[in-house]
Amino acid sequence: MAVVDIALAVLMVGVVLLLAARLASPRQDRATAARLAEIERRLQLLMNHLGVVDVRPDPPGVREYLARGQKIQAIKAYREATGVDLRAAKEAVKAMMGPIS
Repeated sequence: MAVVDIALAVLMVGVVLLLAARLASPRQDRATAARLAEIERRLQLLMNHLGVVDVRPDPPGVREYLARGQKIQAIKAYREATGVDLRAAKEAVKAMMGPIS
């Protein structure tokens, strides 16, 4: 009986460790997404400063929503098209809006 109890305890510790590792992963994903959004924002600022135009098309509908002043809808459309989180989408849409004059 003692061997079975030890094996069960080891198995439970393993499961707990796997769950802990899995729970830590989304935090890293959020941190990575935030860092990437900041890099994209800075890159857009540099491109704007240098006058470089990105010829790649934006996700569908985002520019149209921005043209109508519907920033929230633009963020939603960006998220749906790219699959990024809310923070990254907000930063990307903010970058697409360009510098505020």
